[in-house]
Amino acid sequence: PVSRRGALALAAIAAATCAAGPAPPAVAADGPDYKAVAKDVMDLVRKDPDKGPTLVRLAWHSSGTYDKAQKDGGSGPGTIRFKKELGHGANAGLDKAVDWLEPLKKKYPDISYADLYTLGGCAAIVAMGGPQIPWKAGRVDGGEDLVTPDGRLPAADKGAPKATAAGLREVFGRMGFNDQEIVALSGAHALGRCHPDASGYDGPWTPTPTLFTNGYFALLDNVKWTPKQWSGPFQYEDPSGKLMMLPSDLVLIEDPKFKPFVDKYAKDKDLFFKDFSKAFAKLLELGTSGLTPTEYV
Repeated sequence: PVSRRGALALAAIAAATCAAGPAPPAVAADGPDYKAVAKDVMDLVRKDPDKGPTLVRLAWHSSGTYDKAQKDGGSGPGTIRFKKELGHGANAGLDKAVDWLEPLKKKYPDISYADLYTLGGCAAIVAMGGPQIPWKAGRVDGGEDLVTPDGRLPAADKGAPKATAAGLREVFGRMGFNDQEIVALSGAHALGRCHPDASGYDGPWTPTPTLFTNGYFALLDNVKWTPKQWSGPFQYEDPSGKLMMLPSDLVLIEDPKFKPFVDKYAKDKDLFFKDFSKAFAKLLELGTSGLTPTEYV
């Protein structure tokens, strides 16, 4: 039998051998290294800031299919990786974001696609100066049979302001959101731009489309928005013609129940960050269960 001193010596030799051996895989003893994943996403965004808004949109759209009545959809099974769901009208262009994250899935094989897409959105928001969204890990990927029908995401225009506002309440209400949460989540339009070859619309909402701010609300409140004269779908433009708003954006100041929240967020960035964080975390968890609160920064 090995003495206690001998056992300690063997343990020390084993530890030294492991330390000198090949680098361990990028998986912690208790699962994926979520901080490392998030850091890699942030590095990706800082290297190419234009990727940030699309990664947020990927997290958003992977989650926004939830239906509380049908009890299906949501981020849980990670179905937005399938071409069937990427082919939904509102997801045009998101195949690029899926491709950007594929090398990270190979580097961190133990993370599910569903966790990768939602964590990627949270990490991108931090990289663009936004709040740290509370995030939970533990989603388990499902099959293509779990892809939900097209048409569950918000429409930019329903033909008239009242119809567009009603459409927003219908889609977000299906997920369990109220008017305040609808307006807070709409603040993500501080980021990114529309592309004619994707949505058909054209232009950024703000002059800083790779910075997460409350500027979207200030612009809604303080700029004169007029219909854009062009051959594309109906949208609004600012006096310079460089910025745009969709009909679903303008209803936030046309609807008397939405507008008070626009006014509050335009004046108080901290309040917007707080309310957005809460609503976005709720969005990412729709339809999931058994998740674990996880630090990633």
